[in-house]
Amino acid sequence: MHRATRSAFATSGAPNTVRADKIAPALRTRLTLRFGENGTKKLQAKYGPRLLAVRYRYDPVGQRRLKTVELIEEELPWSVPRARNAPAADAPVHIRIAFDELELRQAVKAAGARWDKDRKLWLLPYRLVASLGPDARIVETGSI
Repeated sequence: MHRATRSAFATSGAPNTVRADKIAPALRTRLTLRFGENGTKKLQAKYGPRLLAVRYRYDPVGQRRLKTVELIEEELPWSVPRARNAPAADAPVHIRIAFDELELRQAVKAAGARWDKDRKLWLLPYRLVASLGPDARIVETGSI
């Protein structure tokens, strides 16, 4: 190994540590092991359920194999953001249900939908449409 490559992997005193800011960008991942697979037992004992994956990366320039771990650092509640063009959760939307879709029609009625006889469409809050299935049934107001 020549001196320039060696200095790229300067250690901070510990013999087997590598500075992350000096790792060559040409690293190749050859193997990824998930929690519980053979080869992760020692790391499971060390990190517990925070361990997500173990990766073996190879640096062809520095001629090194690096073992990296992916850990869960923090867990917080999160809700899926609403799509930009999606209506508000309580906004009423019209949906089309075919006459022969009896089960879906019963489910929509049980969820509190109302039949709009003028437009021949079901009217219910958007949050209920999202829980029933695909949004493709929503009829845009201008296309009625």
